[in-house]
Amino acid sequence: MPVAVRVIPCLDVDSGRVVKGVNFENLRDAGDPVELARIYGAAGADELVFLDVTASSSDRETTYEMVRRTADQLFIPLTVGGGVRTTDDIDKLLRAGADKVGINTAGIANPQLISDASRRFGDQCVVLSVDVRRSKESPSGFEATTHGGRRSSGLDALEWITEAAERGAGELLLNSMDADGMQNGYDIELITAVRAVVDIPIIASGGAGQLSHFAPAVVAGADAVLAASVFHFNQLAVSDVKLQLAAEGFQVR
Repeated sequence: MPVAVRVIPCLDVDSGRVVKGVNFENLRDAGDPVELARIYGAAGADELVFLDVTASSSDRETTYEMVRRTADQLFIPLTVGGGVRTTDDIDKLLRAGADKVGINTAGIANPQLISDASRRFGDQCVVLSVDVRRSKESPSGFEATTHGGRRSSGLDALEWITEAAERGAGELLLNSMDADGMQNGYDIELITAVRAVVDIPIIASGGAGQLSHFAPAVVAGADAVLAASVFHFNQLAVSDVKLQLAAEGFQVR
């Protein structure tokens, strides 16, 4: 039986506010995360992703109190990422109300974190978040970045994703920096390339601009489609995306 496609709004949080930019830059305010969480939960979102986008680059912890208040609004799964460096950080986030925890920068610095987290909490809790951009230096043409896309890791994205999946990451949040905020469609080439090397669920992120953009991402191999700007600024509704996917023959929740 085919698994239903999940539709997931993303809250990029900076200093207690939801922000959104283009290619990870020129951030503009999109509202209060707690209020937006309540709205999306009521609007039929299947899950919610909360990313503290400056925690790693500012070398600080995720804002646990904000996570707790956000989780209190939700009856759907919540994934939280940003500033996660140790298994104790993951433990704190799960206790604050997260259902899953995204690991990005710290996983690249210390891949053992993914192995340890998977062993301690179960792979269903461990989401590998990778900010990917095209690079002529990488064998696959894609490189993984760190610190909210601010630094090159020197790692080939496909090689890193493959290793992380083998270490026990249970899901992949695949962020295309090239497509981020452009609203020209998901990075189909990237999704296709990643699907060819791992079989864990892929959440496609970056590039959604109109209803016709979601189905191609699923065809390319995404199990879930994530969007931010189009939802925050009321260009599209979660229910519209689900209706469109269903009309194109996909099972939705």
